[in-house]
Amino acid sequence: MTKKILITGASGGFGKLIVLALLHKGQSVAASMRDINGKNKSIADELSKAGAKIIEIDVTDDTSVNNGVQKAIADLNGLDVLINNAGTGVLGMQEFFTPADFQKVFDINVFGVQRMNRAVVPYFREKKDGLIVYTSSLLGRIALPFYGAYQASKWALEALAENYRVELSGFGIENCIVEPGGYPTSFNENLIKPSDKSREAAYGDFAKVPEIALQNFENVLKNNPQQDPQKVADAYAELLEKPKGEKPFRTPVDFIGMAEHIKKYNEHHEQIMTGLYTNFGTQGMLSIKK
Repeated sequence: MTKKILITGASGGFGKLIVLALLHKGQSVAASMRDINGKNKSIADELSKAGAKIIEIDVTDDTSVNNGVQKAIADLNGLDVLINNAGTGVLGMQEFFTPADFQKVFDINVFGVQRMNRAVVPYFREKKDGLIVYTSSLLGRIALPFYGAYQASKWALEALAENYRVELSGFGIENCIVEPGGYPTSFNENLIKPSDKSREAAYGDFAKVPEIALQNFENVLKNNPQQDPQKVADAYAELLEKPKGEKPFRTPVDFIGMAEHIKKYNEHHEQIMTGLYTNFGTQGMLSIKK
């Protein structure tokens, strides 16, 4: 059955590939992004020619989100799936990021998701059906140095999704998280760097390590062609084809050694959640109402 899908952040990272993968599966897709008549015009035109409806949405702006969601529903003649894919990354010593830097990251990665959900959930609730998918990260489950603000936002996103999962299950609304590892995409080209340089001297040569670490990781990606971002897009397409109530809550996607560890982590976490909810007599909140 063809699904009507709205995705944010369609212009870069995994977004464009996800849109094309979904269109290839015969889905109806509204691809949203910022600046569709400016810097993202070429991508918007490409996706439009491929069959996507192009919607301008800035997830940091309430009015843009609300207007964009209504346009997507009108253009698609309904809505079945929201993919919260818009996001931004960081690189640098955590101490060097100012509170304003953190706010910039959270405004996209966390508050942007809350804006989108608040715009879409009433529509899903009314029809007692719908799916919300979140692009998180393996770094939403573990912490590595030099990505502090990003990881904090993704850990927050995971908690956001956990709460929506249980609070909306009784309305027939599914919530799922996809957790990619690091991939060679345009994501790494747009990392937010800390705006306070005044503390670098106190770290000495160690202040240079984040850039070195990124270069080393990019070399790892070059030497591991199996870490293909298309596989992330394919994982989204496969997830959406699973029947209602049978989709995994979390789907790690990584091919350089981290996914198996995160899968075990997620399985243990699910056991803990099931045990706690069972003790409270609320285990039914973990299952979607069909």
